[in-house]
Amino acid sequence: MKEYPTKSIRNIALASHGGSGKTMLTEAMLYFTGALTRMGEVKEGTTVSDYQEEEKRRGISISTSVIPIEYKQHKINFLDTPGYTDFVGEVISAMGVADGVIIPVESVAGVEVGTELAWSYADMFELPRFVLINVLDRDNANFQKALDSVREMTDTRLIPLQFPWGEKADLKGVIDLLTMKAYQGAENQPVDIPDDLADIVEAARMEMIEVAAESDDELLMKYLDDEELSPEEITQGLKKGLQARAFVPVFASAGTAHIGLAPLLDAIIKLMPSPADSPPVVAEGAQGEEELTASDAGPLAAYVWKTTADPFVGKITSFRLYSGSISSDTRAWNHIAQEEERFGSIAIMRGNEQINVENVHAGDIVAVPKLSVTSTGHTLGEKEHPLTLPIPKYPNALYRVAVSPVSQADSAKLSPSLTRLCEEDMTLSWIQDSTTRQTVLQGMGGQHIDVAIRKAKSLFQTELDIAIPKVPFQETVTKAGSAQYRHKKQSGGAGQFAEVFMRVEPLKDERFEFANEVFGGAISRNFMPAIEKGVKRVMEDGVLAGYPVVNIRAAVYDGKEHPVDSKPVAFEIAAREVFKLAVKNAAPVMLEPIMEVKVTVPESNMGDILGDFNTRRARVQGMDTKGGRSVVTAHAPLAEMQRYTTDLRSMTGGRGIFEMEFLKYQQIPSHLAQEIIETAQEEE
Repeated sequence: MKEYPTKSIRNIALASHGGSGKTMLTEAMLYFTGALTRMGEVKEGTTVSDYQEEEKRRGISISTSVIPIEYKQHKINFLDTPGYTDFVGEVISAMGVADGVIIPVESVAGVEVGTELAWSYADMFELPRFVLINVLDRDNANFQKALDSVREMTDTRLIPLQFPWGEKADLKGVIDLLTMKAYQGAENQPVDIPDDLADIVEAARMEMIEVAAESDDELLMKYLDDEELSPEEITQGLKKGLQARAFVPVFASAGTAHIGLAPLLDAIIKLMPSPADSPPVVAEGAQGEEELTASDAGPLAAYVWKTTADPFVGKITSFRLYSGSISSDTRAWNHIAQEEERFGSIAIMRGNEQINVENVHAGDIVAVPKLSVTSTGHTLGEKEHPLTLPIPKYPNALYRVAVSPVSQADSAKLSPSLTRLCEEDMTLSWIQDSTTRQTVLQGMGGQHIDVAIRKAKSLFQTELDIAIPKVPFQETVTKAGSAQYRHKKQSGGAGQFAEVFMRVEPLKDERFEFANEVFGGAISRNFMPAIEKGVKRVMEDGVLAGYPVVNIRAAVYDGKEHPVDSKPVAFEIAAREVFKLAVKNAAPVMLEPIMEVKVTVPESNMGDILGDFNTRRARVQGMDTKGGRSVVTAHAPLAEMQRYTTDLRSMTGGRGIFEMEFLKYQQIPSHLAQEIIETAQEEE
């Protein structure tokens, strides 16, 4: 693959609902531009983009693939993202390094939940975008209906720059307003626009010229003076308006039939910004914020947006070069890990194929194998010019599983395997939950976690069992309570003696406070650390059901000691027992984590969601309507939300999405707390 300067590069994310034809569109473009001699099929697992074993097995994309297309002395790096909502982290990572987005809309189904999600993330990254009404050769395809569904989703002005020429089985090609030509068949042969479409095309062209003129003051004056705008001026105005996100152009295609590919690629080159045209990225430098433009002359700054574990090559690190240029066999400084990395070779990725290149210019997206300390989110650059590039915000985990090793051999590999999985995917995380003593893997949904577990086995040879995790309940007291306990042990030789009087009471805003209120030397001061240690041990292990005790003040106010038999260990044992008794006398209760949940669903599903929330002990906080969809905010116990991703998908046919984050701990109703306590006692 030849070298491409910054001005000749386009970084375009393909993001939308699953089944809108993203992967087959990239496959068709590879074939159309001569990079492939035979097209693959998603169902057969033979596409360039879906190369992972899991993708072939499931028949869906689960990670973002880079598909570079060489066309008319330009290189377009297509980032083919998954459409399934479990893998939304891949969409965020791709948009974080893209300069523009194409949102394919399936011509039969129209806008779906993945389309809306892609649109909202494109808004978040402030990216210019195309809408592509795709698979127009399908039965029941309807360009206008699909376009109307997009208009219902957004307030942004939509301007068709292409129309289908025919539809369904009679699709002949597309009409392109930029060139005022009809592109016929799979060959994309430009021909004159048919006479029967002339009136429709002329009306649409006038709207296009008006939008182009509005984007540029000089063009607007010329337009208002009834002067004709040249094709170059129209393109200039459209490009300016697109970058300002004043409108969204609409295109038409049938990817697998190769219809509409040439005019779409031409439009990407003409209208979408190159890295040099995109706004500068703001990096954090030694002297504060620093703006970086895509220039080879700038300081080296590369953002690592993806790492992949390849069973044959090892770790592959993908990054976008925001500033500076780079060559193979050079060195770069990792500003996060504070270590130097050596680049043996640099590759352009095409699916899992590595095409080695010597030099890379600012704005390009490339990969390097076998870096030692670098992972996703890191910045590579020059040691003497420290810079860190911003990391996109990823959603909170929605689905949790407790993981445990299948064998002793897997046990040793558990921590490294989970760490490597989470390095690859910013929406995966794992914790060692001290409350439940479980290893918990967190992700976006059941499929997401299932893919991670299978990867652990296939890539890292670590077999894991999964289970629904225990909820991290807590225990506390609601009033003051006192108790006394005498520990006495005599078994030949030195004995053990300690007597402790203790009072416990609720404590707001703090987890624990220990007080020595003993006067007159009933218990020596040097035994207090042992008493506090005993209390803390019980607080970790729990009193009612084995969960940590929190928000409590423990005060020792009296006791007795023996001049010979009293020892720290005796006071530690006495403290443990007296603390348990005092807690039981202080009206103890169980606490559960409460989550703030925000659910977005079609209005037709609103009643189902509210009814379901009633069964989950949720308290609805508010309802709103946004873009024709209902948004419900509620506070719900984590215990009731552990598998909500699956339930919501079932209730809404996959059209509902939600986000969830920890809010607070709250007292559990007494009858439910009793069930938890009884279960814990049975397990003991």
